[in-house]
Amino acid sequence: MSNPSHGGVDSPKNAGAYSLAEILSQPECWTTCLEELRRSKKLEEVRERFAGVNQWLFVGCGSSYYVALSAAATMTMLTGQRTRAVPASELLLYPELVLSSFKNYLPVLISRSGRTSEVLRAAELLKSRGVATLAITCATDEALGQLATATIVLPAADEKSTVMTRSFSSMLLTLQGLAATIAGDSEFAESLHKLSAKVSALRAVPETVRKFVDGHRFADYVYLAQGPFFGLACEGALKVTEMSVSYAQAFHTLEFRHGPKSIVSPETLLVFLLSESGYEDEIEVLEEMKSLGGTTLAVTNRADARALAAADLLVELHLDGPELARLAAYLLAPQLLGLFTGLKKGLDPDSPRNLSRVVVLGDENPGKRPEHAAF
Repeated sequence: MSNPSHGGVDSPKNAGAYSLAEILSQPECWTTCLEELRRSKKLEEVRERFAGVNQWLFVGCGSSYYVALSAAATMTMLTGQRTRAVPASELLLYPELVLSSFKNYLPVLISRSGRTSEVLRAAELLKSRGVATLAITCATDEALGQLATATIVLPAADEKSTVMTRSFSSMLLTLQGLAATIAGDSEFAESLHKLSAKVSALRAVPETVRKFVDGHRFADYVYLAQGPFFGLACEGALKVTEMSVSYAQAFHTLEFRHGPKSIVSPETLLVFLLSESGYEDEIEVLEEMKSLGGTTLAVTNRADARALAAADLLVELHLDGPELARLAAYLLAPQLLGLFTGLKKGLDPDSPRNLSRVVVLGDENPGKRPEHAAF
C-alpha cells in the first residue's frame, strides 16, 4: 500500500482526494504517533499520574464514541479493570445513571478537534465534581486541553477531510497502548508498533474494494461484529453513511438473526468483521446470510474454506501478534468501502452534505457552555 503524505494532496483536484490520502497514510501515521509517545514517555507519565485509578470511563461523540467502545474493551481485556464507554450526551443528560457506581475512576475524553461541544460540557461537569480527567485529541491548544487534567495530543493524526479516518485509528492505537502500559504488557505494546509495517503490505486492498463497489449496487449496508470489534462495525456503518449518504446499520453478529435479517436481499451488503475468538459462531451467521441471498464482504485475519465459500469479497489481513492488537487494521476495508461508494454516487467524500468538520454553536471558550456539538 502506498502512503501518500498529507502534503501530497494539499490542492485536491478530485473528489475524495484528501480522504483517500488520509486512509492510505494510516500506517505511516501510526508509526509517527507511537514513536512520539515512546520518545516522550507520555503513556508512562499518564500511568504514574493516575496510579490510583482502577476503573475507566471512555467518553466521545460519533466516531470518537466508537473509539471509546473498542478502547474500553481493550482496557478490560488487558488489565481486568472495570470500564465503560458512553456517548458524551448520555453523561450530560443522565449523569447519575453513568457515574453512580464508579469509584477511583478516570474519565477519558475523546475528541479529534478538542472542540466537540458535548465533550467540553462533559469535561466541565466532571471538573465541577472534582473528578480528574484525561483527554485525547489531535489538535493542540484547544478548549478540551484546558479543561482536562492531562492531555494526549496526536497532531500527526489530524485530517483535512470532514470524516475521521486516520484520527480514529491513531487515537484507538494510542488508547490501546495506554492499556498495555497500565497492564505492563510490553509484548502487546510492541505488537502495536509492528502493525504499521504489516498493514503497509496490504497494497491490493484499495483496488480490490474499488472494483467490488463498481460492480455492485446496494440499497442497504449492515456491519456485523462482536466484542472489541463491535465499535469498528459501528464506525464502518458511519463511514458509508457519511461518505456516500447511504443507509447503514451495525449489529452484534449473532443478534442480526433476531429480527433484522428480514432485510437481507442481494441488494443488502453485509460486512462481517470476523474475530478468531468467536469465529465458529460468526461464520455460521455469514453462511446463513449468504444462503438467504445477501451479498457479503468479510474481513478476517486468516480465512478458511468456509469463509472463502460464503464471502463475495474476502479481505485477509495475515497479521501476527495478539488479536486485540490488530483492531485498527480491520478499519481499512470499511473506510475504503465508504469512500468508493461515495465516489460512485458522484459525491465528494471529503465534504459530505449536511456535515462540517467541527460544528459548535455558541461560545467555545472554557467555562462557557456550548449549545450544540457535532462530529
